[in-house]
Amino acid sequence: MRAWPTIAFGGDYNPEQWPREVWDEDVRLMQEAGVNIVTLGVFSWAHLEPRPGELRFDWLDEVIDLLHAGGIAVDLATATASPPPWLAHRHPEMLPVTAEGVTLWTGGRQAYCPSSPVYREHSHRIVRALAERYGSHPAVVMWHVNNEIGCHNVLCYCDESARAFRSWLEVRYGSVEALNEAWGTAFWSQRYDDFAEIQPPRAAPAFVNPTHQLDFHRFSSDAALAIYLGERDILKELTPDIPVTTNFMVMPHEGEMDYFRWGPELDVVANDHYLTAADPENHRGLAFSSDLVRGVAGGEPWLLMETSTSAVNWQPRNVAKRPGELLRSALQHVARGADGVLFFQWRASRAGAEKFHSGLVPHAGTDSRLWREVVGLGRTLAAISEVAGARSRNEVAVLFDWQAWWACELDAHPSEDVRYWDTVESVHRSLTDCGIGVDVVHPETDLTGYRVIVVPVLYLVTDAGAAAVRAAAESGAHVVVTYFSGIVDESDHIRLGGYPGAFREMLGIVSEEFTPLRENETVTLSDGSRGTVWAEDVRSVGADVLATFVDGPVPGAPAITRNRVGAGSATYLATRLDQRDLDRVLAEVVGDAGVPQVADVPPGVEALRRHGEDGTSWLFLVNHTDEPVEVACSGHDLVADRQASGVHAVAAGSVAVLREHRG
Repeated sequence: MRAWPTIAFGGDYNPEQWPREVWDEDVRLMQEAGVNIVTLGVFSWAHLEPRPGELRFDWLDEVIDLLHAGGIAVDLATATASPPPWLAHRHPEMLPVTAEGVTLWTGGRQAYCPSSPVYREHSHRIVRALAERYGSHPAVVMWHVNNEIGCHNVLCYCDESARAFRSWLEVRYGSVEALNEAWGTAFWSQRYDDFAEIQPPRAAPAFVNPTHQLDFHRFSSDAALAIYLGERDILKELTPDIPVTTNFMVMPHEGEMDYFRWGPELDVVANDHYLTAADPENHRGLAFSSDLVRGVAGGEPWLLMETSTSAVNWQPRNVAKRPGELLRSALQHVARGADGVLFFQWRASRAGAEKFHSGLVPHAGTDSRLWREVVGLGRTLAAISEVAGARSRNEVAVLFDWQAWWACELDAHPSEDVRYWDTVESVHRSLTDCGIGVDVVHPETDLTGYRVIVVPVLYLVTDAGAAAVRAAAESGAHVVVTYFSGIVDESDHIRLGGYPGAFREMLGIVSEEFTPLRENETVTLSDGSRGTVWAEDVRSVGADVLATFVDGPVPGAPAITRNRVGAGSATYLATRLDQRDLDRVLAEVVGDAGVPQVADVPPGVEALRRHGEDGTSWLFLVNHTDEPVEVACSGHDLVADRQASGVHAVAAGSVAVLREHRG
């Protein structure tokens, strides 16, 4: 379901923060900037219901009517993201609790336990009231459930969560005997005789059972998803023709929700993304996040629900975007499948915890560089609106799994230096530097259409996931598997017989022992590469040895191997290669697989393509460098409104979107 026929542009609008006389100016400025949709009412529960049962819609009626009269559509939020203080005052049992037993009180936001029946009852009541009142309003084109569900409160260890966790476990395992087997409770005398004996993995004297922790992560993700489903079902009952969404947080510091389980439940997959200010090449992290969101959306177009026009307020050092960066970041998302670019928020707040978070209208007002760039972005998105609905077509995939992330970073592992997101992102960086498009997908996806598949630190993998990887290799794919992959099953049980477990036979190797490196220790490989973090005692049982360890804990042992598998191949990397060496190895694999570049571009310039159903294609060029570049391509540049015939110039720090041909 699509809520709009063009590229959406706008952001969170919070009129309750401003005097009534500002609202008319807001609509006028939205029209000037080209805003066509706003998310309304995200944090408005206390204004809609200032006292229990006293609903006040007069102000919201007026705002929605004003927006509609100005030609601006509304993504109406259910207002349940942050309950009003009176609810927690009357029901303190609904507040979240940490693993150490500390209650998290009101005064911030999201002060509720995801499993709280009190919270569910009151939130469902206001959702129903909103749907009944505004479901037929012509301005409302989409429902926005809650906001960043699970942010700050997804892991709750209170007694209500404990009861819900036990119920979840009973459904998952059916019997306490099956749970004991899955959790390996014969170790450390942890055997349970009844589900009633089980608590959340609260603070304990020693390491908590790892499968207990893993299941609590799964339960917590499902409990947060249940918030969305409960509200969505009410909205679908009352307004079945209006699409429903909520905003994900696919970013390195937000990893508690398994969005591959969430994605199919949304009419429109939406994501919030903010650049990592400390990273001078943070556009690379943006690229990885966007490709992953597209994977969660099953390859369909998606919506960037929140980003920032410039600095945020919550990182240690909140770096402002430099001239041109706003446009480049926005077009990066669109190039990777976003059919809309929305921001938090319309006006930068003058009070509160986020008052230094940038907005479409900055504190400096409209006589500012940032406002001029906002207006320019609106013009650009309108100029490329025909791209809406187009999809990506890529021949290279990176496997990603939130459950593998949780399991990989549990305690009592061989090395705390094995970090999941960081490793997967470094692989994605190497591949995109080859000038190709990359999909980031779940291991149990049908992978047989890909020429290259990279499996980074997939510590936990199901039998189905391992079988999907092997099937792709047998059908001709070039598979690359890194260290610490295939080690355990979904219960976090070691796959016996030698590492790397689930992938051992496909790779034609066996590893008898991990030999992780000390902090800052490196190893040298026989091909001149350098490795960090990891080494292991590998021997070939059929695979060709491409490089060995020269030094370190296992000198002479294979470090890079390759095995023939059906019509394809399987390569193993037994160490974390330096980025330069990883770039070289993966570039060789991509070249051997015959994957073509999107376009021949110099370093620092991205080239991506979206395809329409009618055969039309659009080439996106994003120049992150300080120098102009020329790219061999042809078509009509929608941004500059000029034709390119053979070679096209892209200015320093600028973008181009070329309609290459009509279908």
